[in-house]
Amino acid sequence: MRVIAGTFRSRALEAPAGLATRPTSDRLRETLFNVLAPRIEGAAFLDLYAGSGAVGIEALSRGAAQVTLVERAPAALKVLRANLDRLGLTEGFRIHAGSVGSFLHKPRPGAAAAFDVVFLDPPYDAAAEYAAALGLLGGASAGLLAAGAVVIAEHRRKERLEERYGDLKRTRLLEQGDASLSFYLVGMTAKPE
Repeated sequence: MRVIAGTFRSRALEAPAGLATRPTSDRLRETLFNVLAPRIEGAAFLDLYAGSGAVGIEALSRGAAQVTLVERAPAALKVLRANLDRLGLTEGFRIHAGSVGSFLHKPRPGAAAAFDVVFLDPPYDAAAEYAAALGLLGGASAGLLAAGAVVIAEHRRKERLEERYGDLKRTRLLEQGDASLSFYLVGMTAKPE
């Protein structure tokens, strides 16, 4: 794995050992960030189920102002922190060492930081995680989203996500190999990416 573009272009990243964490492939990450390019500079980026941190680190490398990485697996957190250290990153990010559900349910009184881009990539076999996280982002936790925010879910190509989760409406579906990226915007009048 490597950083595709930006400040840390071509720098190597580690992935947790074993099959419990499945990093987003370099090719799929490149596709994702090609689509997101106009949104990344200065963005507040939320990486749910962050694993090794590759997606969030890519966002930082491409100019995101702030990246929040949410991961609960100890092995993945260890690799994520090592990747940040290896790149010399000391600011521009926050790590929430806990579950996505606890992060999305956490009250944030007076929090001004709404996210411009949200990426989620739960374990493919944890289908209920998709519905739970997207349901919260389209409902009770919608306040985490900035006006015009985009939410992207990586999932197995053969497993289709819903067209809507509360106020989130899918506007684009990209398929590459065995993986897909579903792009969601808030509201009925959402325009395609």
